[in-house]
Amino acid sequence: MTPSKRKSFIQSLNANEKSQVLMALLAKEPTLVKKAYDIAMEIVGDVSVDDISDDVYCALNSLDVFELYDSSGRTRDGYVDPNDRAWEMFEEALYPFTHDMTLNQKRALPSIAKMYCIGIIKALLRYKEGNSSELSDWVPDAPDESIINVVEEWKRGNPSDDDIAEVMEIVEESSYAEQYLK
Repeated sequence: MTPSKRKSFIQSLNANEKSQVLMALLAKEPTLVKKAYDIAMEIVGDVSVDDISDDVYCALNSLDVFELYDSSGRTRDGYVDPNDRAWEMFEEALYPFTHDMTLNQKRALPSIAKMYCIGIIKALLRYKEGNSSELSDWVPDAPDESIINVVEEWKRGNPSDDDIAEVMEIVEESSYAEQYLK
């Protein structure tokens, strides 16, 4: 098999298979661990507060009120309260970002976790100030409540006092959240 066909074959593997190949390769060639770590750090560290904020805002702004209508009210399984479902949808949209924030804390990458925290907060403030999602009418308190939840979750990762001060400076833009978090 030619090198290009081998490369094409490897590229055709699914994510699980690629992961297994990488782990087997690292087990057989321990000298590659540092290179793999460096590449992983480049990928994980290639984030910015603005990119995170834009991604969160887009995820929230794309919430579809018609999906809310379709998945609430009377259903085959009983009644689903539209307000509860709207909150679920909002939280589900935020989850990938809060998950990445806590994951980076567990990875001992506090600066990246802080970027996620700040990016999420900025997106929530932006969403609160203006968005085009009709779903926001169903969850008017969600941005402020979510800011509180995000900061509390982030603080559980034991950030430095300087990092806390930096995040709280941004939280001050939400008078509701600021009062609660003091």
